[in-house]
Amino acid sequence: MFKDTPEPLVKSGENTAPSVAAGNNTPTGKHKKQDTAKVEGLMQQFPDVVCLSHLRWDFVYQRPQHLLSRFARHARVFFVEEPVFEHVQVPYLSTCYREGNLLLAIPHLPHGLQEEEIEAIQHRLLNQLFTEHKVAEHILWYYTPMALGFTRHLEPVLTVYDCMDELSAFKFAPPRLKELEQELFKTADLVFTGGQSLFEAKQKQHPAVKAFPSSIDKDHFAQAKHTLTPPSDQKDIPAPRLGFFGVIDERMDIDLLAALADARLDWQLVMIGPVVKIDPASLPQRPNIHYLGSKSYRELPAYISGWQVALLPFALNESTAFISPTKTPEYLAAGKPVVSTPIRDVVRPYGKEGLIHIAGTAPTFIQAVEAALLQQDNREWQQKVEAFMQDMSWDQTWHGMVELMAEAIQEKKQV
Repeated sequence: MFKDTPEPLVKSGENTAPSVAAGNNTPTGKHKKQDTAKVEGLMQQFPDVVCLSHLRWDFVYQRPQHLLSRFARHARVFFVEEPVFEHVQVPYLSTCYREGNLLLAIPHLPHGLQEEEIEAIQHRLLNQLFTEHKVAEHILWYYTPMALGFTRHLEPVLTVYDCMDELSAFKFAPPRLKELEQELFKTADLVFTGGQSLFEAKQKQHPAVKAFPSSIDKDHFAQAKHTLTPPSDQKDIPAPRLGFFGVIDERMDIDLLAALADARLDWQLVMIGPVVKIDPASLPQRPNIHYLGSKSYRELPAYISGWQVALLPFALNESTAFISPTKTPEYLAAGKPVVSTPIRDVVRPYGKEGLIHIAGTAPTFIQAVEAALLQQDNREWQQKVEAFMQDMSWDQTWHGMVELMAEAIQEKKQV
């Protein structure tokens, strides 16, 4: 399990219901039912799953939530976040439940600590979490290589690195991140990537790299194909509405937003999501750009149902070179025409298959929106989207991961 046990430093919170609803895309058909039964059988043999994440569980519902909530249906999951720095005298770990068997653990640390002190405290807090919850055999599931600094002493039955982004290219990335990622490649038994471009970048760095691109909860987003009760902060915004949901950060092409708004004063740009790592004052302010803030996962279909076109207005820079936006299939499942800048994992396969519009400049993006506005009722396009996405689901993605993990655990036992 682990090699040392510290004095108690954990504060447990009351169990709370999930802040957003997880998708439940149930497989259909004989083959998928057989897959589900097989995976459920494999999961009965799985130990606890301990996830080390740079993302907050309650921030934006995305890949980690979709995957870890599925593990939590069959096994105990401990989702350990990065520290919160506060005016506290004694460090502690707050815990509360999400998604059934998933325990969210958040370290609370005082300001002014050195990096070595932060890692040492997290080391002690994690050990105490293991002691209090009697964690013995476990799987380590990393989203951030930075967690290696306080987890090297652990002895998991399997180590998985789910590399969903090229974190070193993001704004304010820690200087040690690349170095620690190389160490994690040496430690991990399996590496999953969140897109094809990431797979191509990482495949030579580890012998067991597998691509698992962003997937979709079709049933959840298909609700947007129906007329839903308009949200109060969107209902008075006139049509046509061009919408985006997601994190608004250095990956957003703010000049493109301004150009869109200025080119067509009747187009209303609806921007949903938190603004992080950039100054909100740097965002273009126009009468026809509406920043509505964060919304929960369950609220999204009601907003999307009122849009005429969905947008992926990403800048082409270092931070977007390897992204595989989960919202691409989510927009399509909602029945919305999509216009995107030429992000590689959007061009392949969605652009090449003719499912969405790709435009690399403001003038061509505007033309693409004009074409997309005429597309929503195009039955041929709708059928093409449905056929392409027929076998896409987070369940299928998770099933594939579980089977690879079970094989790897069995191989390690035989060594």
